Amino acid sequence: MTEPRFDVLAIGNAIVDVIASCDDGFLAEHALDKGAMRLVDTAEAEALYANMGPGKEVSGGSAGNTCAGLAALGSRCAFIGQVANDQLGHVFAHDIRAAGIHYAVLPREGEPPTARCLVLVTPDGQRTMNTFLGASQFLSAASIDPALVADAKVLYLEGYLWDPDGPRTAMQGAIECAREAGREVAFTLSDAFLLDRHGDDFRAMIEAGEIDILFANEGEALALTGTDDIEKAIGWLAPKLPVLVVTRSEKGALAIRGDERVEVPAEPVAQVIDTTGAGDSFAAGFLHGHVQGKSLKESLTLGAVAAAEVIGHYGARPEADLAQLARERLG
Repeated sequence: MTEPRFDVLAIGNAIVDVIASCDDGFLAEHALDKGAMRLVDTAEAEALYANMGPGKEVSGGSAGNTCAGLAALGSRCAFIGQVANDQLGHVFAHDIRAAGIHYAVLPREGEPPTARCLVLVTPDGQRTMNTFLGASQFLSAASIDPALVADAKVLYLEGYLWDPDGPRTAMQGAIECAREAGREVAFTLSDAFLLDRHGDDFRAMIEAGEIDILFANEGEALALTGTDDIEKAIGWLAPKLPVLVVTRSEKGALAIRGDERVEVPAEPVAQVIDTTGAGDSFAAGFLHGHVQGKSLKESLTLGAVAAAEVIGHYGARPEADLAQLARERLG
């Protein structure tokens, strides 16, 4: 097998985040479930945007954020996601390429516009996300280049993109390409709400051995396995996966590989400003360690360091020198 050009190829929603502060009263007024992510249509997106306070526009999307963290740590990354040929689409493409990430998907002409996520951040740092998927849900199977998939050590798939039919078909094709090329497949469950619709798909993929590394937070692991006991959930999942990674917010994270189980605490944070992208950044840190051949403990620690950095400021992409933070932490 030839040495791949990329460490990680990620496929996900190409989204521009619009982040604004609000209080709990604003969430109640608009009947928003604090801390959750929901999909909105064009009309809802426009109405909510009109009522939001001043916002900050930054390129986002779960897998895109993970790529940004990976690149900041020094990994070689590529990204596949669909934007429209509009202002936000140009912003997204510029930002991801400026981060040193390979991005070659052509913008889509016409409607709908580029996806955007309206992120409302309350004073406790919790983020409530209202996502208009726009052009991102029109990612087609033709956008998946088998040669590109084969040229990455790990194919990383964003669960959020499993919702629309076209992108789901594209990702299923990418999994087949990765398998044929002998590459690893990593999958993030993204949000517990997806499991109501696609839990059967995800469980079937796990049973079939199509996933090598599964990322889940505690709530997602419980929802996927239908239990309210995290140890029971772990006990069901771990034997079926080469690597299982479970994040538990302030309680830290754990990873299991075969008979090896490692847990690490959360990294200290002076002040939690915005939890947007914490899981994405954690995945970046862990995957960076994984592709570098580091131990489970080191990989988990890198994930915790990356997550701690991103929740200390607004926006879901790193602002500090992650590579330096990683060197300081691991010694």
